Amino acid sequence: MAFVGREKEQRLLEKILLSKKPEFLAVYGRRRVGKTFLIREFFKQKKIVFLSVAGSKDAPMSEQIEHFMEQVGQAFFGGVVPKSGKNWNQTFKILTEAIRSVPKNKTIVLFFDEFPWMATKNSRLLQNLDYYWNQHWSNDQRIKLIICGSSASWIVEKIIHNQGGLYNRVTETIHLEPFNLRDTKRFLNQNDVRLNNQQILQIYMAIGGIPHYLNKVEKGLTAAQVIEELAFRKKSFLLDEFDTLFSSLFDSHEHYVEIIRAIAATRYGIGQEALFKKLNASLKGYSGLSKLNALEKAGFIMSFVPYSHKNKGVYYKIVDEYILFYFQWIEPIKATLLKEGFRKGYWEKTQQSPTWRSWSGYTFESICYKHLAQISEALNLSPTAIPNTWRYAPTKGSTEEGAQIDLLFDRDDGAITLCEIKYTVLPFVIDKEYAKKLQRKIDVFSTRTKTDKQLFVALIASSGLKPSMYSEELVSNVVTLDCLFDKSL
Repeated sequence: MAFVGREKEQRLLEKILLSKKPEFLAVYGRRRVGKTFLIREFFKQKKIVFLSVAGSKDAPMSEQIEHFMEQVGQAFFGGVVPKSGKNWNQTFKILTEAIRSVPKNKTIVLFFDEFPWMATKNSRLLQNLDYYWNQHWSNDQRIKLIICGSSASWIVEKIIHNQGGLYNRVTETIHLEPFNLRDTKRFLNQNDVRLNNQQILQIYMAIGGIPHYLNKVEKGLTAAQVIEELAFRKKSFLLDEFDTLFSSLFDSHEHYVEIIRAIAATRYGIGQEALFKKLNASLKGYSGLSKLNALEKAGFIMSFVPYSHKNKGVYYKIVDEYILFYFQWIEPIKATLLKEGFRKGYWEKTQQSPTWRSWSGYTFESICYKHLAQISEALNLSPTAIPNTWRYAPTKGSTEEGAQIDLLFDRDDGAITLCEIKYTVLPFVIDKEYAKKLQRKIDVFSTRTKTDKQLFVALIASSGLKPSMYSEELVSNVVTLDCLFDKSL
C-alpha cells in the first residue's frame, strides 16, 4: 500500500536517513494511527540494515529478549539467531557487536516498536538503553535509533523528557496524528472507496481519521451502511475496540475510562475543578493530573483555556470521534449488540432522530477544531490569528442569559471573527428567530469581554448557507465542508 499523507513525517525521516551524525528519534501517537506502518514502509526499500523489533504486551523479560534476538538474527546474521542474553545488558552487548560487523558505509536503523511494553518491571531496560546509547551507539554516525510506542505519555516522560542519562539525547520527535478529512478521502480512494465529501464526513464522525479503522470500510456501501456494519452488527469491530484500546494502553485502565466518561458527559468541555468533583478521591490531585496528561498525549482529549477565562483555569474536552460515538451510540445498547445485533436499516433510521441531529452537530464542531488551519485559510486570516472558544454562564438565580461562541479567531488586525458551526443536510437558513438569537450572542460577548475590537461573524456550515436578508446583514464569511477538504495543512 502506498503512503497517503504523512508528507512532513516522510521529509523528517529522509533527513534522518541522510544525516551524517547519529540520530535518536522518538515516535508517539494514538494506538491504531499508523506509527509502525509509517516507519516500516519508509525504510523497507532503503539499502540499509534495518532492525525492527516490537515489544509484547504483558510478556516477561525473557520472552521480550527472545523475540529481540530473533530479529537481530534476521537483520545482521542472515536469519541465524544468536544465543539470547539473560538480561538487557547482555542483549544490547550482543547487538553492539553485531553493529560492529556491518560495513562502515552502511546505515543502520534500530527500530524499537512498542518500547514501553519491553520495559517490564525490574528489567532495567531504560537504564541499559541509556548506557549503550551514550557509551556506544551515539558515537557511530551510521546509527539511527527510533523508539516508538502507543503509550504516548510514557514515551514523552521516559524518553523525550527523560531527566536521567537520556536527558536531551532525542534529536527528533514525531507525534503522529490521525488523518484530516482530505487525507481520509485520499486513503479511502486508494482503497477504491469512492464517496463524496458528505458521506466521508459521516464516516469520520464515527471513527475519525484512524487508518486501521478506515481500512475496514468496504467499497460500494453508503456511509450509513458502513457504520452499521462496523458498529451495529453482532459482535461488530467497533463494539470491542473500546475495551481493547484502553486496556492495551493503560494499567488500571478503568480509572482512565472513568475520567474520560466524565469529560464526555459535557458538551462544551469541563473545568478541572468541576471534573475532580465528579471523580472518586483516588483520581484527584497529582494522580488525576497525570492521567489527564496521559489521555491528552494519547490524543483522546484536549486541554484549553477559553477566551477571557484565564482566571478559571484549564478545561478539557473529548476530541476522539470514536470515543464520542461509542459513548453515545454503542455502549447504551452493548448487551444487545453482543447477543444479536440490529436489523439492516437501524442506523439510517436513527439518523432521522433529534438525538442524532444534536450529536452530529456536536461532533461536527469537534471536527472543525481539528481543521482550524483550513478554516483560517478559507477566512483569509493571518497565521497569527489565535483560535479559541468562549462561553458565559450566568450565576445561579441571575436573570441574565448565557451565550456560547463555538469558535473565534482573535486577530492581530484589531478584529475578532466569531464563528457559528452548523451541521445540516440542507443549506442552513438564518431566519428571523435565529438572527435575533445570533445578535444577542454577539451582544453578550461584546459586553462580557469588554472588547473594543471589531467583531465579524462567519458561518461554518456543512452544507453551505441559503442567502436571506438576515444572513446578508449578519454573516461576513461562509466556510463550507469542501473548504475543510481543500488543503492538507
